Parts: sequence; C-alpha cells; structure tokens
Amino acid sequence: MSVDVSSRRRKAAGQGKAAHVFLLPWLLGLVFITALPLVASLYLSFTNYNLMSEPMFIGWDNFIRMVGDPRFMSAVAVTLRYVLISVPLQLAFALLLAVILDRGLRGLSFYRGAFYLPSLLGASVAVAIVWKEVFGHDGFVNQLLGLFGVEAVSWLQDPSRALSTLIVLNVWTFGSPMIIFLAGLRQVPEELYEAAKVDGAGQVRRFWNITLPMITPIVFFNLVLQTIGSFQSFTQAHVISGGSGGPLDSTLFYTLYLYQQGFVGYKMGYASALAWVLLIFIGIVTAIHFLLAKYWVFYGDEN
Repeated sequence: MSVDVSSRRRKAAGQGKAAHVFLLPWLLGLVFITALPLVASLYLSFTNYNLMSEPMFIGWDNFIRMVGDPRFMSAVAVTLRYVLISVPLQLAFALLLAVILDRGLRGLSFYRGAFYLPSLLGASVAVAIVWKEVFGHDGFVNQLLGLFGVEAVSWLQDPSRALSTLIVLNVWTFGSPMIIFLAGLRQVPEELYEAAKVDGAGQVRRFWNITLPMITPIVFFNLVLQTIGSFQSFTQAHVISGGSGGPLDSTLFYTLYLYQQGFVGYKMGYASALAWVLLIFIGIVTAIHFLLAKYWVFYGDEN
C-alpha cells in the first residue's frame, strides 16, 4: 500500500513539473510582455520622456495637462460618440441575423462562416484601405447613389459624415457577437415557445417575453466585449484618415491621439498618461456594466 502511495506521489510530482514547463512560455510572456511594460508605462506617465533623453519626473503634470488640452477633449468626445452609436447598432444587427439563422436555413454553416468573416478582417489594414476606397469620392457608394441620380457625397472629407463611415465599418464586423448570440439562442428551452404558442403568443411577443430575457446574459457578455473593443479601435481611423484624425479631428479616436503623442510627437510620458487614463476609464465603464447588470440580466431561477 505504501509503495502505491509513494508511486502516485512521484507520478503527481512529475505531472506537476510537466505542467510548469508547459506554462513557462505563458508566464514569461506575462512577465516580460505584459507586466513589466505595464509597470514601466505607469512610471513614464509621471515623467517627461521623449525617447532621446532620460525620463524626468514631473509628478501629475501630464494628467493635469489633459484638462486644458482641446485635442484630448475632442478625442474623448469622438470616441464616446463612436462607442455609444456603433456598439448598440452592431449588437442589434448581430442579434437580428442570429434570430434569422436560428430558424434552420439551408447551408447554415456557409452563412455562419460568411457572416463571421468580416469580424476576422474588420480591424485589418487591408479592409480599412478597401473601406476608404468604397467611401471615396469615386468609390462604390457614390457610384451606386449616382445610379439613382444622387450627387456624389464627400464621405471621408466631410466632418459631419466621416465618423459615420467608421461606425458603419464597426457595425459590419458583427460576425463575432452574431455567432455568440446564435449559440445562446440554441440554449433557450423549446418548451417555453410551445407553451407560449398554446397561449396564442405571436412571434414578436415570444421574442420580447421569452427569447430576449433568456439570452440577456449573452447580450451582457457581448455588450462588455464590444464596448471594450470599440474604446480600443485604432486601425480604421488611422488608415482612413491617414493618421491625422480626419477633417477637423472628426475621426480622432482616443487611441489615435495617443499614437500621435507617443510615436509622432515622441511625448512618451504624456502618451503613457493617456494610456492609463483610457485603462482606468474602461475599467470604470466595465464596472458600471456589472453593477447595472443585476437590474436587467436574467440568470434563471434565483433565490
């Protein structure tokens, strides 16, 4: 018996060592790629650093400077408008298509793959370039409008329209939340729909009284993920505006302004402070989502 126990202990110890070996690359990445740069950026946020000289500690000056920085305020306003408009539209469109696909269409696998593809490509440089051409003065959108006698519109040069093109691009990348919605819809008990049909409930009523309440955890999950991702959007605005933030800073995303300060103006201290403000703000927004979730997210029978 004692031999068996010691043998099992040696085997467990060997498995533990093997587990640590397999975890080592992840641990090294966590320390050297995430943790150390995070700590370094926190220190740099309190310094004046331009990459050419030693960082000079200046305390809270970088954070105080933001209050009087008009471009910072503009970047915050543009980013908030982008998130508040694009995320609800994206989730609504994703849920609509998920409900349609859940009806059991032929070739469902093909449609799922085709609709998911934009999510894989949406943040890429290639798609941003294509989007820039589509909404250009001689692009596909204006050519299509021309068929109906509509005069060409300056989608990318007009400050009142430039942000709309980026919102449409974000809505177009609905594939990822759609797949998650589709998986959630498959988990709604069929007997609930059958009981509702017996009571004479139509499709719209069944959706509002059964489907939507039952998938609120999925809606919440997608809402948190897409909100965080939208606050971090960068590639689309950088490519479409040429890195300038568009006409009159109409597409100056927060991340784009951070990039301009850090990698164009070489104000790494100020850029680090901007990054930490963004991190804290995203954390606050996420915490608010979780605090409000108890008022509308349904998790089944709760005591």
